[in-house]
Amino acid sequence: MKKENKKGLLRRFIGYYRPHRGLFAIDMVCAFLISVFNLAYPFITKEIINNYVPNKLIILLLTGAGVLLAVYVIKAFLNFVLQYWGHIVGLRMQADMRRQLFTHLQRLPFSYFDNNKTGVIMSRITNDLFEIAELAHHGPEDVFLSFVTIIGAFIMLAFINVWLTLIVFAFVPFIVLTTVLMRRRMNKVYAEVRVAQGEINADIESAVSGVRVSRAYNSEAHESGKFEKGNQSFVKAKSRQYKVMGQFFSSMNFLLDFLYFAVLLAGGLFYYYGKIDTGEFAAFVLYISTLIAPIRTLSVIYEEIQGGATGFKRFCEILDIPPEEESPNAVEPERLKGEIVFDNVSFGYSSDEGERVISGFSMKIPAGKTTALVGPSGGGKTTICHLIPRFYETDGGEITIDGFNVKDLKRAALRKNIGIVQQDVFLFNGTIRENIAYGNFEASQKEIEEAAKRANIHEYILSLPDGYDTNVGERGVKLSGGQKQRISIARAFLKNPPILILDEATSALDNATEMLIQDSLSKLSQGRTTLVVAHRLSTVKNADEIIVVTANGIEERGTHAELIEKGGIYRNLYEFQFKNA
Repeated sequence: MKKENKKGLLRRFIGYYRPHRGLFAIDMVCAFLISVFNLAYPFITKEIINNYVPNKLIILLLTGAGVLLAVYVIKAFLNFVLQYWGHIVGLRMQADMRRQLFTHLQRLPFSYFDNNKTGVIMSRITNDLFEIAELAHHGPEDVFLSFVTIIGAFIMLAFINVWLTLIVFAFVPFIVLTTVLMRRRMNKVYAEVRVAQGEINADIESAVSGVRVSRAYNSEAHESGKFEKGNQSFVKAKSRQYKVMGQFFSSMNFLLDFLYFAVLLAGGLFYYYGKIDTGEFAAFVLYISTLIAPIRTLSVIYEEIQGGATGFKRFCEILDIPPEEESPNAVEPERLKGEIVFDNVSFGYSSDEGERVISGFSMKIPAGKTTALVGPSGGGKTTICHLIPRFYETDGGEITIDGFNVKDLKRAALRKNIGIVQQDVFLFNGTIRENIAYGNFEASQKEIEEAAKRANIHEYILSLPDGYDTNVGERGVKLSGGQKQRISIARAFLKNPPILILDEATSALDNATEMLIQDSLSKLSQGRTTLVVAHRLSTVKNADEIIVVTANGIEERGTHAELIEKGGIYRNLYEFQFKNA
C-alpha cells in the first residue's frame, strides 16, 4: 500500500476514537503517570544506596520506603483503570465498527454477496474486528507508555553520566533497523493468514448449513476433505507467520540481551575508573531494566499492530465498496398501481456482453393483471423477477412502473410496493410471529393472525405448544416445506403490496400441499399485479397472459387457450407434463 494510503487509513482509524475521547484521555493520563512512577524506583534506590544507608539516615530511609510503597499502591489503581477502561474504549470502538460494517453490508448490491462467501464476511465482522479492538486499546496505550518511559529513562541516565548513556543508546538504532527490515515480511504473512482464516470459516459455514445434504449423500468424507484442504492452507500460512515472528523475536531478544551486556560491561568500566559511584551504577542498571521493558513491549505490540492494521485494512475495503445508489432526484410514491413495462431490457451478471441473460427483452404487465413466465431453465425468468425490485441494475433499456423508471424511485419505496414469494423460502431464526411480521413490523397481533388465516396456517400455529411464539430454528428447519411456504405467504398478505412476484412458489412441494398453497396464492393475487414464474403449467392456466421465455427471448404469448390452440412450445410443454396424468 502506498504511503499516502497508509496515512489515510491512520486518519480513519483515529476517527473512531473521537466519540470516546474522554475515556481515551483518561487512559493516556494513566499510562503517562505509570511511566513516571516507573522512573521513580531507580532514583529512590540510588539515594538509599548512596545516602540513606551509608549515613544511617533512618528517617529518610523509612520516608523513601513509604514513598515507594505509595507509588506502588497508586500504580496498582492506575493499572486497573488502564486495563479496565482501556479495554472498554477498545470494546466500544469495536461495537461502533461492527455496527457501521453491518449497516453497510445491508446496503451493498446483491452482486457483492454473489461474489463473496458468507464465512469470509463473518470472519471480517468477528475475527478482524476483535484484532482491531485489541489494537485500539493496547496500541496507543503501550506505544505512548513505552516512549515516555524510554525518553524519561534516557533523561535520567544522562543525569547520571552522559557518555555512558550515549554508549548504551548507540545500540538502539540496531533494534529499530531490525524492526523495519522485518516489517514488510510480517505484513505479507499476516494478510495471508487473514485470507486463509476467512476461507476456513467459509468452509465451516457451508458444511454446517448443508449438513443434511452431505448426510443424505454420504458425503461426509468429501466435506472433511474440503475442510482439511482449507485447514492445511491455514496451518501453512500460520506456520509462515510464526516463522517470521520467531525470527523477529529472537533477533529482538538477542539485541536486548546484548544491550544489557553492554550496560554491565561499560558501567563496570566506568565504575572501575571512578566515573560513577555505587549508587549511580545500581541506578544505571535499574534504569536500563526500565528501558528494556518498554522496548520488549514495543516488540510484542508489533505483532498486535500488524494483526490490527491488517484487519482494519480489510474492514475499510468493505466500507469502500459503493452501496446501492439512489438517483439524485429519486421520488417516493406512497402506493403504486402496478403497471410494469420492460422496454428493450438487457442484463448480464458479468460485464461480458456475450454472457447476457436477457437481451432486448420487452413486455407489459397491466395493473391488477396476472402474467405468467414459463419455459425451459436458463431463459432468464428469475432474473426478470430480480430486476423489478432493483436487486440488480439493467445494462440497457428501462423498466417502468406506472410510468416511473424504477431507477428514479427510491429503493425503499419501490420494494415497499412489491411482495415476493419464492421457491426457497428463507425464515429467520426466531418465532413464527417475528417471521410473519417481516411483512409489516408495526402490525398488531390481530393483523398477524389475520394474515396467517388468509394463508391457511393459523390453525396449525395454534396447535403448537407455543403458538405464535414457536421458534422455527435456523432457516425454518423445524417446519415442513409447505408450512414455511404458507408463513412466507402470510408475510406477503401482511405486507399487502400492489405488486406480487411468485417465483416458483410451489415447485418444491408435493401435489397435495401444492393445492393448499395454490388456494392461498390465488387469494393473495386478487386485485394485485402478479408476475408468476412456474414450471408446473397447471398453476398458470388462469393467468391473464402467459409468456413463453427461452434463451432466445419471448417465443410465444397469449392466454392458456390461445397457446394450446397455437400448437407451439407451450402446448408441447403442457402435453408433456400431463401425458401421464
